[in-house]
Amino acid sequence: MTTSVQQDLTGLVIVVTGATGAAGPAVVQRLAASGATVVAAGRDQGRLDAVLQAAGETAGEVQTAVVDLLDEAATTAFAAAVSDRNGRVDGLVHLVGGWRGGKGIVETDLADYEWLHDHLVRTLQHVSRAFHDALRASVRGRLVIISTHQVEAPSAKNASYAAAKAAAETWTLAVADSFSGSGAAAVVLPIKALLTPAMREAKPDAKFSGYTPVADLARTIHDLWLTPADDLNGRRL
Repeated sequence: MTTSVQQDLTGLVIVVTGATGAAGPAVVQRLAASGATVVAAGRDQGRLDAVLQAAGETAGEVQTAVVDLLDEAATTAFAAAVSDRNGRVDGLVHLVGGWRGGKGIVETDLADYEWLHDHLVRTLQHVSRAFHDALRASVRGRLVIISTHQVEAPSAKNASYAAAKAAAETWTLAVADSFSGSGAAAVVLPIKALLTPAMREAKPDAKFSGYTPVADLARTIHDLWLTPADDLNGRRL
Protein backbone atom coordinates (compact mmCIF):
# COMPACT_ATOMS: atom_id res chain seq x y z
CA MET A 1 0.00 0.00 0.00
CA THR A 2 1.34 3.43 -0.96
CA THR A 3 1.58 6.00 1.82
CA SER A 4 2.51 9.68 1.76
CA VAL A 5 5.91 10.91 2.90
CA GLN A 6 7.38 14.21 4.00
CA GLN A 7 8.05 16.48 1.03
CA ASP A 8 11.51 17.73 1.96
CA LEU A 9 14.65 16.20 3.43
CA THR A 10 14.93 18.26 6.60
CA GLY A 11 16.40 16.22 9.43
CA LEU A 12 17.64 13.38 7.24
CA VAL A 13 21.28 12.28 7.20
CA ILE A 14 22.48 11.08 3.79
CA VAL A 15 25.93 9.72 2.98
CA VAL A 16 27.26 10.27 -0.55
CA THR A 17 30.25 8.07 -1.32
CA GLY A 18 32.32 8.92 -4.38
CA ALA A 19 31.27 12.51 -3.80
CA THR A 20 34.21 13.94 -5.75
CA GLY A 21 33.24 12.13 -8.96
CA ALA A 22 31.32 13.50 -11.92
CA ALA A 23 27.89 13.38 -10.28
CA GLY A 24 28.97 13.99 -6.69
CA PRO A 25 28.91 17.80 -6.43
CA ALA A 26 25.46 18.09 -8.03
CA VAL A 27 24.01 15.35 -5.81
CA VAL A 28 25.52 16.79 -2.62
CA GLN A 29 24.24 20.28 -3.43
CA ARG A 30 20.73 19.09 -4.33
CA LEU A 31 20.28 17.01 -1.17
CA ALA A 32 21.67 19.70 1.12
CA ALA A 33 19.53 22.36 -0.56
CA SER A 34 16.46 20.38 0.51
CA GLY A 35 17.52 20.40 4.15
CA ALA A 36 19.44 17.14 4.52
CA THR A 37 22.68 16.75 6.40
CA VAL A 38 24.96 15.34 3.71
CA VAL A 39 28.16 13.45 4.48
CA ALA A 40 30.33 13.74 1.38
CA ALA A 41 32.92 10.96 1.37
CA GLY A 42 35.94 10.52 -0.85
CA ARG A 43 39.63 9.71 -0.83
CA ASP A 44 41.08 13.22 -1.11
CA GLN A 45 40.33 16.06 1.28
CA GLY A 46 41.29 18.73 -1.24
CA ARG A 47 38.71 17.49 -3.72
CA LEU A 48 36.14 17.17 -0.94
CA ASP A 49 36.80 20.78 0.02
CA ALA A 50 35.97 21.73 -3.57
CA VAL A 51 32.66 19.84 -3.31
CA LEU A 52 31.91 21.65 -0.07
CA GLN A 53 32.65 25.00 -1.68
CA ALA A 54 30.52 24.18 -4.72
CA ALA A 55 27.56 23.37 -2.47
CA GLY A 56 27.58 26.92 -1.15
CA GLU A 57 25.01 28.12 1.37
CA THR A 58 22.31 25.45 1.78
CA ALA A 59 19.33 24.71 3.99
CA GLY A 60 21.12 21.63 5.27
CA GLU A 61 24.68 20.89 6.34
CA VAL A 62 27.53 19.37 4.34
CA GLN A 63 30.12 17.34 6.21
CA THR A 64 33.17 15.74 4.60
CA ALA A 65 35.03 12.52 5.35
CA VAL A 66 38.10 10.88 3.86
CA VAL A 67 37.77 7.11 3.71
CA ASP A 68 39.14 4.22 1.64
CA LEU A 69 36.11 2.04 0.96
CA LEU A 70 38.33 -0.83 -0.15
CA ASP A 71 39.39 -1.09 3.50
CA GLU A 72 36.49 -2.82 5.27
CA ALA A 73 37.67 -1.92 8.77
CA ALA A 74 38.07 1.72 7.79
CA THR A 75 34.62 1.70 6.19
CA THR A 76 33.04 0.22 9.31
CA ALA A 77 34.75 2.85 11.46
CA PHE A 78 33.55 5.58 9.09
CA ALA A 79 29.95 4.39 9.37
CA ALA A 80 30.17 4.31 13.15
CA ALA A 81 31.59 7.84 13.22
CA VAL A 82 28.78 9.15 11.00
CA SER A 83 26.15 7.55 13.22
CA ASP A 84 27.82 8.79 16.42
CA ARG A 85 28.05 12.35 15.12
CA ASN A 86 24.57 12.58 13.63
CA GLY A 87 22.55 10.05 15.61
CA ARG A 88 21.08 8.42 12.51
CA VAL A 89 21.63 7.59 8.85
CA ASP A 90 18.77 7.79 6.35
CA GLY A 91 20.51 7.37 3.05
CA LEU A 92 23.50 6.03 1.18
CA VAL A 93 24.12 7.25 -2.36
CA HIS A 94 26.97 5.15 -3.70
CA LEU A 95 28.61 7.01 -6.58
CA VAL A 96 31.97 5.23 -6.53
CA GLY A 97 32.60 4.22 -10.14
CA GLY A 98 35.23 3.48 -12.69
CA TRP A 99 35.48 2.20 -16.24
CA ARG A 100 37.86 0.07 -18.23
CA GLY A 101 37.13 -1.13 -21.72
CA GLY A 102 38.27 -4.33 -23.34
CA LYS A 103 39.21 -5.93 -26.64
CA GLY A 104 37.01 -9.00 -26.61
CA ILE A 105 36.25 -12.09 -24.56
CA VAL A 106 39.62 -13.73 -25.20
CA GLU A 107 41.73 -10.62 -25.64
CA THR A 108 40.58 -8.76 -22.52
CA ASP A 109 43.01 -8.61 -19.61
CA LEU A 110 41.16 -10.07 -16.62
CA ALA A 111 43.20 -7.79 -14.38
CA ASP A 112 40.85 -5.08 -15.61
CA TYR A 113 37.91 -7.08 -14.29
CA GLU A 114 39.58 -7.42 -10.90
CA TRP A 115 40.08 -3.65 -10.79
CA LEU A 116 36.45 -3.04 -11.78
CA HIS A 117 35.21 -5.57 -9.24
CA ASP A 118 37.11 -3.81 -6.48
CA HIS A 119 35.81 -0.36 -7.37
CA LEU A 120 32.24 -1.20 -8.42
CA VAL A 121 31.41 -4.19 -6.22
CA ARG A 122 33.76 -4.45 -3.26
CA THR A 123 33.32 -0.82 -2.22
CA LEU A 124 29.55 -1.28 -2.41
CA GLN A 125 29.70 -4.43 -0.32
CA HIS A 126 31.78 -2.78 2.38
CA VAL A 127 29.73 0.40 2.64
CA SER A 128 26.29 -1.23 2.36
CA ARG A 129 27.19 -3.70 5.11
CA ALA A 130 28.53 -0.91 7.31
CA PHE A 131 25.38 1.22 6.99
CA HIS A 132 22.84 -1.57 6.55
CA ASP A 133 21.32 -1.63 10.02
CA ALA A 134 21.06 2.14 10.28
CA LEU A 135 19.34 2.36 6.90
CA ARG A 136 16.90 -0.40 7.76
CA ALA A 137 16.08 1.30 11.04
CA SER A 138 15.24 4.58 9.31
CA VAL A 139 11.63 5.12 8.27
CA ARG A 140 12.97 6.68 5.05
CA GLY A 141 16.20 4.74 4.54
CA ARG A 142 17.45 4.65 0.94
CA LEU A 143 20.37 2.92 -0.77
CA VAL A 144 20.94 3.93 -4.38
CA ILE A 145 23.56 2.97 -6.93
CA ILE A 146 24.16 4.14 -10.48
CA SER A 147 24.40 1.39 -13.06
CA THR A 148 24.46 1.00 -16.84
CA HIS A 149 22.12 -0.20 -19.56
CA GLN A 150 25.00 -2.45 -20.67
CA VAL A 151 23.94 -4.89 -17.96
CA GLU A 152 20.93 -5.72 -20.12
CA ALA A 153 22.82 -5.68 -23.43
CA PRO A 154 26.51 -6.36 -22.78
CA SER A 155 29.04 -6.31 -25.58
CA ALA A 156 32.16 -8.44 -25.90
CA LYS A 157 34.39 -5.38 -25.64
CA ASN A 158 32.71 -4.22 -22.43
CA ALA A 159 32.24 -7.64 -20.86
CA SER A 160 34.27 -6.87 -17.73
CA TYR A 161 32.52 -3.57 -17.07
CA ALA A 162 29.04 -4.97 -17.67
CA ALA A 163 29.74 -8.03 -15.53
CA ALA A 164 30.99 -5.93 -12.61
CA LYS A 165 27.99 -3.62 -12.87
CA ALA A 166 25.68 -6.65 -12.99
CA ALA A 167 27.27 -7.92 -9.79
CA ALA A 168 26.75 -4.54 -8.13
CA GLU A 169 23.10 -4.55 -9.20
CA THR A 170 22.60 -8.07 -7.86
CA TRP A 171 24.12 -7.10 -4.52
CA THR A 172 21.85 -4.06 -4.32
CA LEU A 173 18.75 -6.10 -5.09
CA ALA A 174 19.78 -8.55 -2.38
CA VAL A 175 20.01 -5.63 0.04
CA ALA A 176 16.51 -4.69 -1.10
CA ASP A 177 15.33 -8.11 -0.04
CA SER A 178 16.87 -7.56 3.39
CA PHE A 179 14.94 -4.28 3.63
CA SER A 180 11.59 -6.02 3.17
CA GLY A 181 9.10 -5.11 5.86
CA SER A 182 10.86 -1.87 6.76
CA GLY A 183 10.65 1.73 5.58
CA ALA A 184 13.92 1.37 3.69
CA ALA A 185 14.45 0.81 -0.03
CA ALA A 186 17.39 -0.13 -2.26
CA VAL A 187 17.26 1.17 -5.83
CA VAL A 188 19.29 0.86 -9.03
CA LEU A 189 19.43 3.78 -11.49
CA PRO A 190 20.80 2.64 -14.88
CA ILE A 191 22.08 5.30 -17.28
CA LYS A 192 24.03 5.46 -20.53
CA ALA A 193 26.54 8.11 -19.49
CA LEU A 194 26.72 11.30 -17.44
CA LEU A 195 26.84 14.83 -18.83
CA THR A 196 28.60 17.39 -16.66
CA PRO A 197 28.57 21.18 -17.12
CA ALA A 198 32.27 21.01 -17.99
CA MET A 199 31.56 18.54 -20.80
CA ARG A 200 28.81 20.78 -22.16
CA GLU A 201 31.04 23.84 -21.96
CA ALA A 202 33.86 22.06 -23.77
CA LYS A 203 31.56 20.88 -26.58
CA PRO A 204 28.58 23.27 -26.70
CA ASP A 205 27.34 21.97 -30.05
CA ALA A 206 27.57 18.26 -29.26
CA LYS A 207 24.28 16.36 -28.95
CA PHE A 208 25.32 13.98 -26.15
CA SER A 209 22.43 11.76 -27.18
CA GLY A 210 21.14 9.62 -24.35
CA TYR A 211 23.43 11.20 -21.76
CA THR A 212 22.00 12.12 -18.36
CA PRO A 213 22.83 15.64 -17.10
CA VAL A 214 24.16 15.42 -13.57
CA ALA A 215 21.54 17.94 -12.41
CA ASP A 216 18.78 15.61 -13.64
CA LEU A 217 20.36 12.65 -11.88
CA ALA A 218 20.63 14.68 -8.68
CA ARG A 219 16.95 15.56 -8.86
CA THR A 220 15.98 11.93 -9.44
CA ILE A 221 18.06 10.82 -6.46
CA HIS A 222 16.58 13.55 -4.28
CA ASP A 223 13.05 12.46 -5.16
CA LEU A 224 13.67 8.93 -3.90
CA TRP A 225 13.11 10.30 -0.39
CA LEU A 226 9.79 11.75 -1.52
CA THR A 227 8.54 8.38 -2.75
CA PRO A 228 7.22 5.59 -0.51
CA ALA A 229 9.61 2.67 -0.03
CA ASP A 230 7.04 0.19 -1.32
CA ASP A 231 7.15 1.94 -4.70
CA LEU A 232 10.95 1.75 -4.88
CA ASN A 233 12.45 -1.21 -3.12
CA GLY A 234 14.19 -3.67 -5.43
CA ARG A 235 13.52 -1.67 -8.57
CA ARG A 236 15.64 -0.58 -11.51
CA LEU A 237 14.31 2.88 -12.38
